[in-house]
Amino acid sequence: MIKNKLIAARKEKNMTQSDIAELLFISQSQYQRREHGEIRISDEEWERMAKILGKEVQDIKEEDSISNIYNYDNYSGNYAAGDNYFYNIPEFIMRNQQEYIEMLKEEIKQSKEEIKRIKS
Repeated sequence: MIKNKLIAARKEKNMTQSDIAELLFISQSQYQRREHGEIRISDEEWERMAKILGKEVQDIKEEDSISNIYNYDNYSGNYAAGDNYFYNIPEFIMRNQQEYIEMLKEEIKQSKEEIKRIKS
């Protein structure tokens, strides 16, 4: 579900997706996916975005539609250790996780450099 209130608030503040993403410490594409409803926005992220945009959370927040996933292969609730089920993960989720991992690796690298600098 596209987050129209969030998009409108960002544009009202004359900010780009990149501007917001930088302040949230995520990539522009990760932020774009949040605006387009491809990635769930956590309560903490809603609060941070509201603060950045100078708004109240309720003024920008739009709930995602809730969907339940049922595993009818094991609907009885009985679980045997041998029951393994494999599911396909959507490509956009995989890309998002890969970008996040790369971002974390870069942060770790920068932190290690900072620690070295402080120690010397």
